[in-house]
Amino acid sequence: MNVPDGVDTAIQNYESLSSLMGLMREAAAQGQWTRLLDLETRCRQHVETMKQGDTQATLDPAARARKKDLILKILSDDANIRRHTQPWMEQLQQAIQITRKDQQVRQAYSGR
Repeated sequence: MNVPDGVDTAIQNYESLSSLMGLMREAAAQGQWTRLLDLETRCRQHVETMKQGDTQATLDPAARARKKDLILKILSDDANIRRHTQPWMEQLQQAIQITRKDQQVRQAYSGR
């Protein structure tokens, strides 16, 4: 089967993005926040590259189905990442609020 370069590249881009999202999901599940942030940066860069290189290739039905499957997996991984990061983000937000209140109290009693 002879596949145009644009189609091949488009599917490879989505496969790479899906792999990155899978790694991000694993990092989030394991609480590896630094690794997650590094992977998120790589993911964002990959998406920017995909946008710049979008060839608007016409996909055959099999390629469209593969692209759809990859997009659904990416969305599922994203939802899973959010489930893991949301509690951590809430804890971080509470810690920031406590720190701000502590600073306000110190400033109020120090006469500043």
